[in-house]
Amino acid sequence: MKLRAAFHVNGFPVLLGVFVLVIGFGAAAAAGYAEGAKNDNALAIAGAIVGTLVVVALLLSATGLVVVNPNEAKVIQFFGRYIGSVSEPGFYSVVPLTDRKSISLRVRNFETQKLKVNDADGNPVEIAAVVVYRVVDSFKAAFAVDDYEVYVETQSEAAVRHLATTHPYDAHDTERTSLRDGAEVAGELTTELRDRTEMAGIEIIEARITHLAYAPEIAQAMLVRQQAAQVVAARTKIVEGAVGMVGLALDRLAEQGVVELDEERKATMVSNLLVVLCGDRATQPVVNAGTLYS
Repeated sequence: MKLRAAFHVNGFPVLLGVFVLVIGFGAAAAAGYAEGAKNDNALAIAGAIVGTLVVVALLLSATGLVVVNPNEAKVIQFFGRYIGSVSEPGFYSVVPLTDRKSISLRVRNFETQKLKVNDADGNPVEIAAVVVYRVVDSFKAAFAVDDYEVYVETQSEAAVRHLATTHPYDAHDTERTSLRDGAEVAGELTTELRDRTEMAGIEIIEARITHLAYAPEIAQAMLVRQQAAQVVAARTKIVEGAVGMVGLALDRLAEQGVVELDEERKATMVSNLLVVLCGDRATQPVVNAGTLYS
């Protein structure tokens, strides 16, 4: 079975017709009972009984009246059998004596709990995500799963756990995707959730990581590690720049013929320049009052 539209008509004419016919047949049945009781007229009593049955049938037909709100679907069952859904907002009359279940089609969002899980490198991290979704198939949402809201929440937590175990918190090379790569990780999470919730008639609009941190027991150690990595990266940039500046200085001196240096003096100059450019403290200049070699 799949989603289909249930039989429904405008409820206002039906309500008006039921109201008029109930009054008419009710009055006729009352008059028939009165006539039969007064004159012992069997025909009048029989007519009154028919009128009563018609009134009961009309009242039963009124049980098919239903109001559908905007962004809502009514899943209609007739004695356990699915006969269709009504999703157009309005006042309708459907098959009487049916069971109607309301399914909200509004966009919903919820945030998962902060989950503690090991990342791809085995480091314990805390992670949470926000999921935005809506129901697009009321039949699947009502009958494919027990409770579609609980199902989405459970599958979201499972998808977040799986995502955390397949990526490291920090990628130390450019070939790996880390959990901190927001757009790429959000795309993977959204795709996985769509695959998990499709059978429940759910459309995942968006899923994003809202909380990501190392677990408290290793947070301080990882902070020191991150600081060390940043220091190394900064020093690497400084050394690269210093080497370029030294090379540029030697090339300019050679081009302009300011001074001629042998290999030993070049090495000394390179050493001194690297110390000045790469040092993390202010250098103290030394003035040589003698010759170049003393």
